[in-house]
Amino acid sequence: MSEVQVFVTAERLSEKYQGMSEQEMVERVRALKEELKDELVILSHHYQRDEVYQFADFTGDSLKLARQAAEQKDKKFIVFCGVHFMAETADILTGDEQIVVLPDMKAGCSMADMATLEQVEEAWEYFVDSLGDTFTPITYVNSTAAIKSFCGQHHGMTCTSSNAEKVFRHAYQQKERILFLPDEHLGRNTAVKLGIPEHHMAVWNPETGELEGVKGSLEDIRIILWKGYCSVHLKFTPEHVKRVRENDPEMKVIVHPECRHDVVKLADDNGSTEYIIKQIEQAPPGSRWAIGTEVNLVQRLAKQHPDKKIVLLNDMICPCLTMNRIDLPHLLWSLESYCEGQVINRIQVSDEIAEQAVLALDRMLKIG
Repeated sequence: MSEVQVFVTAERLSEKYQGMSEQEMVERVRALKEELKDELVILSHHYQRDEVYQFADFTGDSLKLARQAAEQKDKKFIVFCGVHFMAETADILTGDEQIVVLPDMKAGCSMADMATLEQVEEAWEYFVDSLGDTFTPITYVNSTAAIKSFCGQHHGMTCTSSNAEKVFRHAYQQKERILFLPDEHLGRNTAVKLGIPEHHMAVWNPETGELEGVKGSLEDIRIILWKGYCSVHLKFTPEHVKRVRENDPEMKVIVHPECRHDVVKLADDNGSTEYIIKQIEQAPPGSRWAIGTEVNLVQRLAKQHPDKKIVLLNDMICPCLTMNRIDLPHLLWSLESYCEGQVINRIQVSDEIAEQAVLALDRMLKIG
């Protein structure tokens, strides 16, 4: 292959792929993987389409994949099949000489976009003015590099859906309050698990610049939750859980903690994507499960475990639309462009932002 010399951020898929058959693209990706095997690694999130997922060298949730990227020190070209914030984290954790690309730059995350740096800085000023230096900012890894950087700069950290409880406990050993963003529901579910009553929580609405749900004195607040959410997980409701109970009382319901608290409360179990996968893998043959998370993952689990009955908690739900922007043509486009001497859709986080974001990530990783 030719030496990479030009860096291009392209917004539109080349038209030549519109006339290619799926089989032709599959064969071409396989050939390019073999050609680039000494320098290429493909990472795929669990919510990814099967047509892309099949080519992954590593699969996992967002942070697991970023860690995998960081461990591939001998791989120059990293194709991240996920969404924008995931590729940002991979770029932060990899070396300067490594190239991280996102096959489609429009593969964003609506939750991550619900907390901008300007909004967070304004809110932080309000909280400090009102309650002093009593907050630790914690951001879910499903956030932009700029928000991770803000948390790093203000002695805060990141968390995942699997280690949020540990991170919260550590934070409360440092200061008496937490600002959690951008997902209100993961924050609430985690706080409830730690025994924090609802009347000690409040929600910050960045659109109005107001605290919602304050019951009593501001001094009683232990955690402020950012008014953000995952558009996929918000589609699961208590009615869906009740319908499962009515139709099949023996079916277990497991959901992701990005679901609303009233859904999590009714479910038999809840946990991160990796946790859900592990529970299904360990479940006995013949067991029946209704799963409240992204449809691509649920359908894949059903195929992988034909000895169990696995259904989506809400059978009317659609896939994560932004995650599904990464498709076979975009993957092939990324690989072919690289072989032709161009890098399209490269993700590069500035050194200034990366330096502070690493602090937030490292603090979390030290907690475990």
